[in-house]
Amino acid sequence: MFQGEEAFRFVGGRVSVDFTATRGLRWRDPSVERLAAPADLTRWFVEVGLTGVTVPAPASTLRGARELREALYRLMHGRACQEPPDLRAIDVVNRWAAKAPPAVRLTADGTSKHFVNPVAGGLLAFVARDGIDLLGGPDAGRLRECSSDTCTLLYLDTSRAGNRRWCSMDVCGSRDKMARYRRRAAV
Repeated sequence: MFQGEEAFRFVGGRVSVDFTATRGLRWRDPSVERLAAPADLTRWFVEVGLTGVTVPAPASTLRGARELREALYRLMHGRACQEPPDLRAIDVVNRWAAKAPPAVRLTADGTSKHFVNPVAGGLLAFVARDGIDLLGGPDAGRLRECSSDTCTLLYLDTSRAGNRRWCSMDVCGSRDKMARYRRRAAV
């Protein structure tokens, strides 16, 4: 497992939202590219739980994965900020979603499922379809961007009241509360 900025973030609540977090600190130049090499995409597939096996990802698939990620981010960020949808981003997501996802098989005990012979392009098609399901469904209005000034992660607000402010209470929420405490204590 990687630590620090290189570590993948899984706070989005959906696989497609977590995929947008493979690029971090978008406000910073340069931002943090967590998919720097094809092996990183392979590692993300395993860490997000899409597969338990190493799925090779050629450089061309990595380029396409980054394009899909940015398209999903633009659409989700736009939805969270109530901006009109980016038509080019819609085309990219639709193109990926049109590809064949991996076949799914129920386990022998009938309690879970797994992908059969997954390939990188098929797993990305699954991610694109998850994004379409989210953006075109009732939960799209619960997409949020973290309120921290130093974070650009998106997440699905599943709180009952629908007023969650941070991508993670453990990280951004704690930092914000500590900063407010320090400001009060300094007065």
